[in-house]
Amino acid sequence: METIKLALRNLSRQKRRTFLLGGAIAFGIMIVTVINGFVGAFIINISENFANLAAGHIFVQGVEKSSSGKELEVIHDDSVLLQAAKEAGIPAKYLTKRSSIDQGTLVFAGKTATLTIDGVDFASETFLPDRLVFEQGGMEGMRDRQGLIISEPIAKRLDVQIGDRVLAQFKTYTGQNNVGEFAIAGITVDPGILGSMAGYANKDYVNELLNLSPTDYQTLGFYLPSLDGMDQYGTALYTKLKAEAQVFDRSTTSQSQNFVRAMMQQGKTETWTGVKYRVYTLNDMLAQVKQIVDVLNKASLVILIVLFLIIVVGIINTFRIIMYERIREIGTMRSIGMQRRDVRNLFLYEATFLALGGVIVGILLALLIMGVVSLVNFGLNSPLFIILKNGHMTFRLTVARTVTDVVIVGLLTLGAAFFPARMAARLDPAVALRTVK
Repeated sequence: METIKLALRNLSRQKRRTFLLGGAIAFGIMIVTVINGFVGAFIINISENFANLAAGHIFVQGVEKSSSGKELEVIHDDSVLLQAAKEAGIPAKYLTKRSSIDQGTLVFAGKTATLTIDGVDFASETFLPDRLVFEQGGMEGMRDRQGLIISEPIAKRLDVQIGDRVLAQFKTYTGQNNVGEFAIAGITVDPGILGSMAGYANKDYVNELLNLSPTDYQTLGFYLPSLDGMDQYGTALYTKLKAEAQVFDRSTTSQSQNFVRAMMQQGKTETWTGVKYRVYTLNDMLAQVKQIVDVLNKASLVILIVLFLIIVVGIINTFRIIMYERIREIGTMRSIGMQRRDVRNLFLYEATFLALGGVIVGILLALLIMGVVSLVNFGLNSPLFIILKNGHMTFRLTVARTVTDVVIVGLLTLGAAFFPARMAARLDPAVALRTVK
């Protein structure tokens, strides 16, 4: 306890030096904590926003094979799917059934734009209107059977206004070329990277254009209450469905493309009769986004280490100076009975308290910065829309990552102080007392 008290007294004697070293540690931990908080919320916000636009967390597609070997995406009878979902215990908040015009081309006044148009049953997908943020128009325009909701970038590219009628060129579900007409009913805010997927139309009209019957559809979506358990429920559905129907293997992997695309490649090499199902989750669709998150996590760790390696140099030099300044003091303490290990521990205690104080201040500053930034409303029409939550930047810290950062800071600080501490402990008391500053 006396050594600890002495260490605290030594730190208070050199307030300016303590403040500079502690401030450097605080700055480093603050920067890394803010980055970690941003990365922690990054994938969650993208997942939640994408789930709203894609209408689900777990998805099932039905695929038939024509006599010519072409894949036909269609679900005629979903009774086996619903039964498997019930047996898997999926707590679906909403059940969505969509058909899609994939990569259709809109044409207006000589201008074109390509996007995917999802056919939506707005009567059952009651959550979607609440998730769409309109710049112009609104859901009332969808009373028109040929109504179409597009994003602001698509509207600008076509130079269309509410009420304009556009042509759509696309292929039916069996691969024949077809043309349809849509009336612009609503223009939504830019959803960022999902801009090309922000087209919504009435499902019955989309089915007609795709040559599907009114009761057919292409993708069944399960919208869960939260992101928790998504992969587990997806695996459970896959297991139950595999026992009753033909299902594409979920273990498919590819080094060059994401999981969903790799699984779709199976249809080109496999043959089957009847319908075969693809089961995948939102996490599978966002696998490449997760790779970005992994890169950001690694980058924040590298930043932490680089910052503290720089700080370590300063700590080593500072503690060497401290040792030379205290040579006679060390000699006095040694002459009255202080052991070598106590001298060494004195320096290490100072480094520990320095690191502890810097970490606490750094984390508090990071929390303050994150709290202030989260209050800023970037607006729902911000280009950052897809990574925001209701227009606000959010942060999420994990205990494990924070503890890891603190441990790294503590070890680097103690490592920096160890060598000067050992040099101080090895000083001969008689020599130290005779040393002139």
